[in-house]
Amino acid sequence: MLFYSFFKSLVGKDVVVELKNDLSICGTLHSVDQYLNIKMTDISVTDPEKYPHMLSVKNCFIRGSVVRYVQLPADEVDTQLLQDAAHFYSEEKSLDTWP
Repeated sequence: MLFYSFFKSLVGKDVVVELKNDLSICGTLHSVDQYLNIKMTDISVTDPEKYPHMLSVKNCFIRGSVVRYVQLPADEVDTQLLQDAAHFYSEEKSLDTWP
């Protein structure tokens, strides 16, 4: 849920999503769900010569399991908040384990 909450805070921002098949898609993050499936609007591909069939596509849905990386705008990432949330999440998980 940590990543889901983080990505929800980036809705409306421009991101680059690199897929496992080496396709990179730039666009505006429209929505994300708990499976990290991504909807993007106003998309373009970073290598249109390699993927000419993608030139006419303006919106897309990306299944979370095919995502390799998501490149985020550096000014939108609050690293301290992420570190605090990750620390809190790891402590919460360690309390849930039964010896």
